[in-house]
Amino acid sequence: MAQSHETTSRKPPGLRLFRGAKALRNYQTLVLVLTFLAYTCFHMTRKITSIVKSELDPQTKVGSAWGRLHTLNTLNVGWYPFNTSDGSALLGEIDVAFLAVYSIGMFFAGHLGDRMDLRIVLTVGMIGTAIFTALFGAGYWLNIHSFYYFLVFQMIAGLFQSSGWPSVVAVVGNWFGKSKRGLIMGIWNAHTSIGNISGSLLAAALLKYGWGWSFAIPSFIMALVGLVVFFFLPVSPEVMEMEIDDGETNSDKDTAKEPLLEPRQEVKHKAIGFLEAWRIPGVAPFALCLFFSKLVAYTFLYWLPFYISHTPIGNEYLSDAMAGSLSTIFDVGGVLGGVLAGHISDRLNARAITAASFMYCAIPALFLYRTYGSMSMTSNICLMFITGMFVNGPYALITTAVSADLGTHSSLNGNSRALATVTAIIDGTGSVGAAIGPLLTGYISTESWSAVFTMLMAAALLAGLLLTHLVCAELRGKLSSSVSKCVADAQATCSDQV
Repeated sequence: MAQSHETTSRKPPGLRLFRGAKALRNYQTLVLVLTFLAYTCFHMTRKITSIVKSELDPQTKVGSAWGRLHTLNTLNVGWYPFNTSDGSALLGEIDVAFLAVYSIGMFFAGHLGDRMDLRIVLTVGMIGTAIFTALFGAGYWLNIHSFYYFLVFQMIAGLFQSSGWPSVVAVVGNWFGKSKRGLIMGIWNAHTSIGNISGSLLAAALLKYGWGWSFAIPSFIMALVGLVVFFFLPVSPEVMEMEIDDGETNSDKDTAKEPLLEPRQEVKHKAIGFLEAWRIPGVAPFALCLFFSKLVAYTFLYWLPFYISHTPIGNEYLSDAMAGSLSTIFDVGGVLGGVLAGHISDRLNARAITAASFMYCAIPALFLYRTYGSMSMTSNICLMFITGMFVNGPYALITTAVSADLGTHSSLNGNSRALATVTAIIDGTGSVGAAIGPLLTGYISTESWSAVFTMLMAAALLAGLLLTHLVCAELRGKLSSSVSKCVADAQATCSDQV
């Protein structure tokens, strides 16, 4: 009875009202929708600062190093201390501080997620992010001009944000088996791009009412979604008294069983340690690969609109608003790249081969975009789309399907309490690269954008090379499987002839 009461108490309050057996697909759909909305909100609030930068520091619109000078609106005086001569540097420091705390917090969040109810961890992360993002924007109404006020609240928001990714990947990984995990998670990972796009459009639309509203309204939306997650998100089939086997289950059969009569139900796995998770085969190579993959992806996230507005396309410069809108093409390509990478890796049953191939293809894509993207609007859109597809494809695959696969690795002997920790290690390592890439770009771009793209191509190459050992292992496995199949076919043919 104690175990039954414990399981019931972990059920989401909103789902306790519904009695009787429910179909597996209903719960899976609910999980996909709620986690999709949750992480869309995380990225929506994360994108705000990049949109509000030009409002806080109008001098960021100056592009004399690229041969032109934007006309500044004399009424737009910015916001002290960001409208000073070192305003751009201060805004850059806030970005780096956010990503640094986010990457460090990721390791602790994953460790915590495997030891607590993921629904609670995710809800606290969403509500906390909403509160401190709103407090950043409250500086507008409170007339606050202290740099440390904005720095501290942005860092705390980054800490709460770090709980999001390990939680949503662990929940989705609990509900979906490995056979179709790549495709499902590839589609599901579109929340990253949709969050970026919706955050950009919403924050930009609210700027005319005052930059504080660009923080307040998205934060309010995120808090509401956080409450929905608390009341309705089932974190695992076990919580709902169901079983799952590679995406399939028989709910009628499950509900007919008495859990206390099943000896294996008495086995309780302990959450694995941080160092133990690093020793899981494949975790270290994929984590380091994501370091360089995210370095490339986040450089585009933070600098692509700026690069477009300061690079002539068809011998014409675009306005900042047009450049921001055009940059969303990169995210659209990223959606397709995530779906393709997931689908291909499922069909080939080869995560490392797929991720490495995409990273190698990103190298010529980056070169072509830098070389020929400025020829015309058509070439810019096409090459940006292709670049986004190859850059974000492996990034999406590693942070979703690969993390879920490694979190349920055979070496864990069925212990599912490693998903959040493994996800946090992989994405936390990647987030360090996400902080370093934009920071280096800020310095290198003042000298040459060609040097920036050289850095990005080198990072893509290193990302692919780091998976070489795993790629060789997958190729050997497939070759061995093919040889065994040929031998079996030959033996069968000989038997038939005899």
